Amino acid sequence: MSIAENIAAIREEITKAALAAGRDPAQILLCAASKMNDAQRVREAVAAGVDCCGENRVQELTAKLAEDAYRGAPVHFIGHLQTNKVRQVVGRVDLIQSVDSLRLLEAIQKEASKQNLTQDVLLEINIGNEESKSGFAPEELDGVLEKIGAFPNIRVKGLMAIPPICQNSGDNRKFFQKIYALAVDITAKKYDNVWVEILSMGMSDDFRDAIACGSTMIRIGTGIFGARDYVNSHQS
Repeated sequence: MSIAENIAAIREEITKAALAAGRDPAQILLCAASKMNDAQRVREAVAAGVDCCGENRVQELTAKLAEDAYRGAPVHFIGHLQTNKVRQVVGRVDLIQSVDSLRLLEAIQKEASKQNLTQDVLLEINIGNEESKSGFAPEELDGVLEKIGAFPNIRVKGLMAIPPICQNSGDNRKFFQKIYALAVDITAKKYDNVWVEILSMGMSDDFRDAIACGSTMIRIGTGIFGARDYVNSHQS
């Protein structure tokens, strides 16, 4: 199947999952996770109507921006962002989804202030408390959000999460439900510079469960572009 056909099929699945959960399918945005896909394939995804593109690597983001690969769609940074690469990302993407530490928030604030702009971000939550993954622990989220008011050039638009790998369909729902509960709690507390409009959760294997639990944005890579060829990839 072509990229356009894959996207059409995913849109159908989004509609089914949303209606089954009593939700409006238009509430769910489709982010094309375009890691290891070249500019032409990204353009195909944009032409087929994805809502945004998500890049994991700064090097790829920079190269594809130079090739104008994302014309017609917002671009998000969805991978782990090192503080020494913040200046290559701030102001160049519409949303940084993977803010996982206060140190990174401080670096983004410094660069955004230097550029005299406001950078939209999501806070990444390590919802499974996995040592191998970055992100804020759920129990430290309140303390972090209380400090967001001190970052006038940052606007928190919501939360992002990558739950643990589960063997059985539906096993991730408990993690997605925890993220949704965090979002409800945050909204009620009305922190400065925080608007929980986006819950970015759900990927190719589990986006239906994520939608059932309140996701407003799913990040799909393999389902759109096919399996990534890690063996023959020379990108770092």
